[in-house]
Amino acid sequence: MPSLNRIAMGRASRKMIRDLGPDIDVAEISGKWGAMFDFRSYRRFIYPEYDVCIDPFTDESGAVFQFDLILANQVWEHLDRPYRATQNVHAMLKPGGHFWLAVPFFIPFHAAPMDCSRWTARGLTNLLVECGFDRSEIRAEQWGNRNAALRNMEPRWPPQYNAETDDLKNDPNMPICAWAIARKT
Repeated sequence: MPSLNRIAMGRASRKMIRDLGPDIDVAEISGKWGAMFDFRSYRRFIYPEYDVCIDPFTDESGAVFQFDLILANQVWEHLDRPYRATQNVHAMLKPGGHFWLAVPFFIPFHAAPMDCSRWTARGLTNLLVECGFDRSEIRAEQWGNRNAALRNMEPRWPPQYNAETDDLKNDPNMPICAWAIARKT
């Protein structure tokens, strides 16, 4: 069963990404969430071989890789330098390209290898604007409720979604996770 914390995010985000169409070149930073889609090309960049906090990713000749979409699912909270990383992502996007990221807000500390930051939808929007994206080209959302917040305090974490007992109604005053997609102009 999937984590309760990711059900609403997953549904909304899959639609955001599918709306971009399949004929795109995609990179994913330290994850494999994007493998479920049928993209023209899909490449994974895994830490520590690739550290998005240092520089944009380059090929053997030193040319910056360019993508139509870059995905980062539950990664940015682990970065020491998320602003620098977001600037590097911006540099790796083709004009008109998109950056999608999802992050936790109200969940337990989880150092894998470190745990540094939390964002709401507004916080993600601010991060993206400060790193070069136009505010009008950002769509950010968040989801959560008190039941999910309580479930995050259970000894076995993350809580597994139970369709019979877990309410997915959103309470904007109790965010559990946030996600955004931003288009480079």
